[in-house]
Amino acid sequence: MLLDRLLNRRVVLDTPGPMVYIGSLEAYDERGYWLADADVHDRSEGHSTKEEYVSRSYELEAAGTRRTNRRRVFVERSFVISVSALEDVVIGDDLLDAGGGS
Repeated sequence: MLLDRLLNRRVVLDTPGPMVYIGSLEAYDERGYWLADADVHDRSEGHSTKEEYVSRSYELEAAGTRRTNRRRVFVERSFVISVSALEDVVIGDDLLDAGGGS
């Protein structure tokens, strides 16, 4: 299964609402996802967009730092609209290169 490739890697779980989850994917099943060393972020409590927050998290991770406010968290599958590896986040000039921009 495709999600098996993301096991034990840092992932971003995006939701249709203000919540975004970043953590190490420990397990998943038909009910949802278990994340370890997770960062649960409610965009409605801050000033940055979800994209800005995820990009900053990517940069922190690349620098050897990570935001963590939960040791483990379970996220229901019905709350998630996308799952991606944190390392697949495209920021700055990389976005132009990936999109074929000039």
